[in-house]
Amino acid sequence: MSDSTLADRSASAKETPGRARAPHGAPGSSRGGAASSPDTPEGPISTANTAQGEPASTPVRRPGDRVFRGTAVGAGAFIVVLIAAIGLFLLLQAVPALRANQVGFLTSGVWNTTDPNSLQFGILHLLWVTVATSVLALALAMPVSLGIALFLTHYAPRRLARPFAYVVDLLAAVPSIIFGLWGIKVLGPTLVPVAEWLNRNLGFVPLFAQGNVSISGAGNVLTAGVVLAVMILPVITAVSREVFERTPKEHIEGALALGATKWEMVRTTVIPFGKAGYVSASMLGLGRALGETVALYLILSGTGAAPKLSFFDGGATIASKIALGAGEFNNELTAGAYIAAGLVLFALTFAVNALARAIVARKKVSA
Repeated sequence: MSDSTLADRSASAKETPGRARAPHGAPGSSRGGAASSPDTPEGPISTANTAQGEPASTPVRRPGDRVFRGTAVGAGAFIVVLIAAIGLFLLLQAVPALRANQVGFLTSGVWNTTDPNSLQFGILHLLWVTVATSVLALALAMPVSLGIALFLTHYAPRRLARPFAYVVDLLAAVPSIIFGLWGIKVLGPTLVPVAEWLNRNLGFVPLFAQGNVSISGAGNVLTAGVVLAVMILPVITAVSREVFERTPKEHIEGALALGATKWEMVRTTVIPFGKAGYVSASMLGLGRALGETVALYLILSGTGAAPKLSFFDGGATIASKIALGAGEFNNELTAGAYIAAGLVLFALTFAVNALARAIVARKKVSA
């Protein structure tokens, strides 16, 4: 055996057992420079100390990450502080007027704020008109919005669905005063025969009994509710349409593959998937209806008579009453009476939003 052969065997025996050499060009090869260090979304991690058994250094935060995080946290905190400040302002401004009030604020329907020394104001009648018009609008708009959203997403041809969706969304851009004028000049007189028929044939039902204003005048809860339904229709439709479009295609194709008809597919896959979003959109529309001012200010006939809990009642909502009494804001106590009514509307809107979140959360848990 030659000396060169013995030297080669001796050198191979001295190599560390179980440790293989990295092939040429493989990752981690030290040939041509140091081994590359792994990167993270927040930046590269140094491995200089890792090779010596020391812990790796913390990830490097880029300036853009810090700016974005600070902006997001600041925006969230700002909106919370802003809402709390509005609520605190309403409360502080309303307390002096509530202390000077001589009737029950929640149990009386009297509203007499002309004399600051003898304030008498209650929101019972205003609350009925506000809730009645909004709930009626929601009851009329929800099924129509559901049908439009399903038609645009699963029935209409694409060349028709897009322009039709634009037309529906355009309703949201119409000013409230236009809806009010349309309601009192066009829709109201058109609904008079319908209102008279309902009163004549269903008058035994309290909701269709004679109200505190004339039916022929059309300035009642029924007209206001129909106008509000048209106003919140694009809000509910737009959100519902976006939710229904997110239905997984696998669910739709699976239902059709099992032999379901188009309606059965919609009923068993699309509607259950988008139910929570549809309810949220409806509550968003209800909040929009509760706060409507100008349109109802023009439509509802003013009256001092107590409402009879009928769709043919007149009067004012909380928002329209505040707008109507803007000329009395020159006195602190008088203005405080209207601010107290606004505080109730503020709390009512919060209650509606809380109800919507509770419904959505329950739907998600049950799903």
